[in-house]
Amino acid sequence: MHEEKCSHIWEMVDVIPCFIITEKCYHCGKIATYFSTEHTPPIEEYREGVHLWNFMGSAQSIKFNLKCTKCDKLEKFDELLGVMMCTGCDEKCEVNVLLKKLEPKRTWIYVAFGYLPIDEKKQLSPKQISILEDYFNQRRKSSKSTIKIVSHKLVNNIANCYAEIIKDVDMLCLTLPEK
Repeated sequence: MHEEKCSHIWEMVDVIPCFIITEKCYHCGKIATYFSTEHTPPIEEYREGVHLWNFMGSAQSIKFNLKCTKCDKLEKFDELLGVMMCTGCDEKCEVNVLLKKLEPKRTWIYVAFGYLPIDEKKQLSPKQISILEDYFNQRRKSSKSTIKIVSHKLVNNIANCYAEIIKDVDMLCLTLPEK
């Protein structure tokens, strides 16, 4: 039987407001990230095995999945912490190099930010990044520019990156607005 291909139209579903928490072990220098849905992000230092974790920072974000409005296909984004907009903070960073290359074509670079450490946590697949890119481009009011989404693996030094987490600017607390 021949399966028809759907030209997916994505919408955000299962939205949960949260904070991205970044911690660093001052024993070994490892940086780790996780989600917190608490109204006040935890900032206490704690031990975990040989690690002494200290709070480095937090950023508001939202956890979500994408669902096609035409065929109901659900794409889960469990590995995604947030989407960041490249600010061009590091001339040697692969993301910045790509930004400079694509800027004349009015293509803006967003970074799919996943869990750290990269080598210990499951990351988004290229297919998931492509779906995320489709979602952002479908929502563009202008067809004169496009969004290119890349993995945070391309960021030269994530600890020194000044990319901005894209969030709902009206979200001042961890509650969803009423529809």
